[in-house]
Amino acid sequence: MDFIDSIIEHLEKINKLLESTHFDLIVGAIVNLIIMILLFKAVDILDRRLRERMLNKDHNSQLVQFIPILGKIFKFLIVFFILASFLQSHGYSVTSLITGFGITGLAVGFAANATISNIFGTLAIFSDKAYRIGDYVKINGIEGTVEDVNIRSTKIRTLDNFLYIVPNSSVATGNICNVTAAKKRRIAEVFTLTYDTPAEKLERAIKIVENILKENENIHDDYVVFIDTLADSSINVKCIAYTKTGSYNEWKIIQSGFILEVIKQFRAEGLDFAFPSTSLYIEKAGDVL
Repeated sequence: MDFIDSIIEHLEKINKLLESTHFDLIVGAIVNLIIMILLFKAVDILDRRLRERMLNKDHNSQLVQFIPILGKIFKFLIVFFILASFLQSHGYSVTSLITGFGITGLAVGFAANATISNIFGTLAIFSDKAYRIGDYVKINGIEGTVEDVNIRSTKIRTLDNFLYIVPNSSVATGNICNVTAAKKRRIAEVFTLTYDTPAEKLERAIKIVENILKENENIHDDYVVFIDTLADSSINVKCIAYTKTGSYNEWKIIQSGFILEVIKQFRAEGLDFAFPSTSLYIEKAGDVL
């Protein structure tokens, strides 16, 4: 009988233990954990596919570096909403939890205001495709080559080899001039000829410049050459033309070659370049009297 009573006593303890155990809570936690893992996997798959699409579409895309950040944000939101839903379904109040997150978020928002502004500035730069690494730009008075674009700032190397680190928040709200994005560059040169140049030679000078522009395959056909003005010490022949490249270095090389060819042909034709000069006329004293 003692043995049977002992068994009955143990069974009663086991029954009380089972009654006190909240199986619905455990099952709910397991189900929510499985859902969380599946959603995390979905975020990772989306992360990978976005990376592949961006890299295939644009090998220099800078938006790729934002994908891990977005992934972390989504995972945080998944954890927050699943936890809040789980607690709410089991009779726990999530109002205090949400309030706590709100106060914390407000404090973090004030503390990280500059960082958030820079992040949104970076997104604005990338969405507008304002510039890429290697582009020559003019931004808020700073001129140079873009060396790096990250979440916080843009690094610009000037012609003097100085490195400027500009916050993206100020870049996005400022004026951006992407020189590299120019599809063509203007050549506007003035050739000064002496006043004793005959009209026939002036016409010849215009024809020479037109022929040089016409034969240059790096220059568009929409050029114009004309006598611009009668200056103090010269007759000015001006030309306006456009190169077929937007590159600064290539533009300067084309411009230099064009000017050099004009100099060669002008000298071969006996066309003299004028230079600033002053003519002084002195009358004889006897003539004045």
